[in-house]
Amino acid sequence: MAKVETERRRQVFIVRINRPDARNAVDGETAGLLDEAVNDFKRDQGLRVMVLTGAGGLSFCAGADLKSARGLMERKGADRSGPMGFSRVTDTGKPTIAAVNGYCLAGGLELACWCDFRVAAAGAKFGVVNRRWGVPLIDGGTQRLPRIVGLGNALYLIETGAMINAEQALRMGLIQEIVPDGAALDRAVELAATIAGYPWVSLVNDRQAAYEGLALGLPQGILREKEIHAASLKESEMLDGLERFKAGQRPAPPTPPG
Repeated sequence: MAKVETERRRQVFIVRINRPDARNAVDGETAGLLDEAVNDFKRDQGLRVMVLTGAGGLSFCAGADLKSARGLMERKGADRSGPMGFSRVTDTGKPTIAAVNGYCLAGGLELACWCDFRVAAAGAKFGVVNRRWGVPLIDGGTQRLPRIVGLGNALYLIETGAMINAEQALRMGLIQEIVPDGAALDRAVELAATIAGYPWVSLVNDRQAAYEGLALGLPQGILREKEIHAASLKESEMLDGLERFKAGQRPAPPTPPG
């Protein structure tokens, strides 16, 4: 049984951590397979959105497999891509979604934060529980978590090691939707398919401008947005979209649950 499974649904690429008996904790082999899967997603122009999830209903990912932590650190390519497999990859250029079921802890939380946004099952739990063993966040957690939830909320989680539920995570902005248990993957794939069906150039350019703007002051960010979208404004996709609008086409946007 492969420790990481991948599935292609048209333009959506599902990456599933498949160690349910170990709460989908990541060992060296799993990390290598995750790195391969993300590289496959990057290279394949027919794939537009990646969904990351964990097998079974108990856990999205409980973090690094601490029983074989040395294998994570010594894995070939770990320094480049990150111990957990792909946490240091910042150039996918395409949307990514985490479908969180059950426990999303430590390095697993870092992988979820790597994604653009997160859909969680009602019973999901989140936390930097590695604090109890002196294990640091070295898969982007100290950088991505404050950008997502704000510094105070991030330091609350990082310093206390508290475990929070889905409702608390939603209030923090850590997750964007809560769905019934067992429905996180289906909802994430539904959103991914909607995203994949939109005119593409303006979407990925909006994504790029948003990420790059985080490191810039507002005036510089506005200028960078203008530069990036010079290509968007020349795309036939936008002209086609305007014609559809004039013709009265009004596709319904996704509606968040609740």
